[in-house]
Amino acid sequence: MWLDKSPDSSKNTSPPGYQIVVETPTGNAEYEDDINVLASSTQPLRMDFEDTKDDDEDEEKDDEDPHKPRGNWGGRFDFLVSLLGYSVGLGNVWRFPYLAYQNGGGAFVIPFIIMLILVGIPLMFMEMAFGQYASLGPTAIFGKFCPLFHGLGFGMVIISGVVSLYYNVILAWTIFYIAATFTSVLPWEHCDPQWATHECYSYADADNCATFNGSVYLNATCMFPNTTEEFSYLKELAHNATKKTPAEDYFENYVLELSDGIDNVGPVKWQLLLCLLLAWLIVFACLSRGVQSFGKVAYFTALFPYVVLFILLIRGVTLPGSVDGIKFYLTPEWHRLGKAKVWVEAAVQIFFSLSPAWGGLIALASYNKFNNNCFKDALIVSIGNISTSIFAGIVIFAIVGYLAHELDQGVGDVVAQGAGLAFMVYPEVVTRLPISPLWSFLFFFMLLTLGLGSMFAISETCITGITDLFPQWRRRKWAVVLGFAIFGTIVGLPMTTKGGMYILQLMDTYAASWSVFIFASLESLLIGWVYGADRFCKDIEQMIGPRSRLFKLIFKIFWCFLSPATLMFLLFFNWIQYKPIEYAGEPYPMWADALGWMLSLTPVIVVVGMSVYKIFTTHDEGKTFWQKIKFLSQPHASWGPANTKNRYDSVTVQYTP
Repeated sequence: MWLDKSPDSSKNTSPPGYQIVVETPTGNAEYEDDINVLASSTQPLRMDFEDTKDDDEDEEKDDEDPHKPRGNWGGRFDFLVSLLGYSVGLGNVWRFPYLAYQNGGGAFVIPFIIMLILVGIPLMFMEMAFGQYASLGPTAIFGKFCPLFHGLGFGMVIISGVVSLYYNVILAWTIFYIAATFTSVLPWEHCDPQWATHECYSYADADNCATFNGSVYLNATCMFPNTTEEFSYLKELAHNATKKTPAEDYFENYVLELSDGIDNVGPVKWQLLLCLLLAWLIVFACLSRGVQSFGKVAYFTALFPYVVLFILLIRGVTLPGSVDGIKFYLTPEWHRLGKAKVWVEAAVQIFFSLSPAWGGLIALASYNKFNNNCFKDALIVSIGNISTSIFAGIVIFAIVGYLAHELDQGVGDVVAQGAGLAFMVYPEVVTRLPISPLWSFLFFFMLLTLGLGSMFAISETCITGITDLFPQWRRRKWAVVLGFAIFGTIVGLPMTTKGGMYILQLMDTYAASWSVFIFASLESLLIGWVYGADRFCKDIEQMIGPRSRLFKLIFKIFWCFLSPATLMFLLFFNWIQYKPIEYAGEPYPMWADALGWMLSLTPVIVVVGMSVYKIFTTHDEGKTFWQKIKFLSQPHASWGPANTKNRYDSVTVQYTP
């Protein structure tokens, strides 16, 4: 509020000497009524023109208030690095390089950038502005924004919650490997009879065996045939034998002790359970004090991986064969761009990398200050995401090129993605480097920090959803985080069994699959059409200042047309291309596939169920069914900025002598 002298007091109906002029650009009738009551009052006015109050005074009030305020990031860069850590995760290192190789090499960057513009940046900016405007997490914001779809926020939190359960198990694997590196000789350098199969083939042992004349390395044994005929026979057997690296056997038979299927989960592996406990303990320690502590930790988890990637790049390009690997990765195959699958893969990768419709962007942005420039943040993180993906691909393929050179194979024969790259290919590479435990430690510690950055944000999404539903719990947020960590540990127990890998793959395939496409499409349609793109642009301008007509027109086209259409195309394409889940070429049983579908349907059922509940519990005399839907589709009277200063910032108090 501000004072202005005015010589005209003829129309003054307020206390002597003042005229109150009401302007409410937010268009909320609730606040107009409140201010009109104030304007018609004949009581003396006491107005505080200070925009801010002393921080200590605020903290004292917070302690007295059972509904403790949500708080804010400690600084603008806290949010930026936290968002970068959330968006840049394991997929940038172990999935994007493989996708690029499979879908045209350097040419894949073109559809990737186009899909970033069509889907990534518009949805990311939309969700960040949405959460920042209302300062609410997903479970609370939709109840005020569009009560009919209050369940949409719950569905998002369910997806993030399920992902957090298995994501932390992957981090437990990296902790296991980090612990295994504290030795002079890495345990997967040789075929240990304790876990090696007869197909285990240690290239280091084979090289040592070859130094002896007339020897043959077969079945993890250096054999010395007595006759020429026997030597030729064994040599042919060794050449045609199926070979598995020690790193592959170590991961499957020692780390996981993998069973023969999801039907046989077996007992819990206590070493993995301890690692899982440690992973959840790290999450608790970093999130228990709120976003302030999370923001400070994010500086390390978001930035340290770049240091390691740079070190690995320097080491990688000095290795023989690295140039061949990088060429293999970057050489464009332009004819691939004519295939729809390439464009779909690019869209899916950028969509799951930036993670709209998971609730995380809304939750993290809700702790921003009201006037933070979220558009600039969205651009920085989006560009950082694609740059990291390309850079990580160069690092990975430099190392894979070296392995192909060492094994005298083609790069395409040794490259892998996902867990295969992280826990089989790269561990095999480091065994052939000097000081291999050091390089192994750096790689797995980088994976851990990459994963923790995403894990913190995913967990904070769920915790924010809980504390927004129960504001009185904010004063004891550490207890909420502790309860979440205990729950995650208990539910994660089956994934530490010998059949845990099958359960993890099932959850990874179905938990965040096509339901997020539905949620993102619905969210975009609600903001673009039901609430109104013009109205949403005005909300954005209230936060970050006036924007040009072209700016607003471009994003209105994206939110109303291009982004929803692209998402629906991806949804239908995924349904058409659907295949039952399998692991290592073996299909899952039908009951497991049905369980996966139930898992993917649960968030959608929650949204539909809560919408039906809202309709039938809205008792308003004279309203038809469709009138109820229309009524529930409009924002609640309490919708708007959380801070009352931002709601009443257009009230002008004019002084007349």
